[in-house]
Amino acid sequence: MKESIKSLFTRDLNQLKKEIESYQNEDAIWKIDKNILNSGGNLTLHLVGNINHFIGATLGDSGYVRNRELEFSLKNIPKTELIEKIEKTIDAVHSSLDKLTEEDLKKEYPIETLGYTMTTEYFLIHLFGHLGYHLGQVNYHRRLLDLQ
Repeated sequence: MKESIKSLFTRDLNQLKKEIESYQNEDAIWKIDKNILNSGGNLTLHLVGNINHFIGATLGDSGYVRNRELEFSLKNIPKTELIEKIEKTIDAVHSSLDKLTEEDLKKEYPIETLGYTMTTEYFLIHLFGHLGYHLGQVNYHRRLLDLQ
């Protein structure tokens, strides 16, 4: 299970990297329009912050300190820096999950984030769903607002 989860996070974080690389107009990464309130850049910062906090810091003791408010308020970070953040997040997923045993996945996740206790395995699957949800939003953001 651990290797499957690690592989899926790696796959979709690499897809996120590909989405950011695919913006032809770098300014469009930060564009919002009408009912599109979150830019591709801010969604990327949110995903990076979320994964580094809940996997890197909580499971891997990485020392990462999350500032969720900045994930949605920072703007105009260069594309190269966003890509670097994604790559470092992939590294954090690998190093954190490599520390876990299959038994650890069956243990209770250390933080009650959804209003109820759950296993680490369950919460990692939840986080993967969250990544996929926002990855789809970044894809649509790019296709709708890039080169407008």
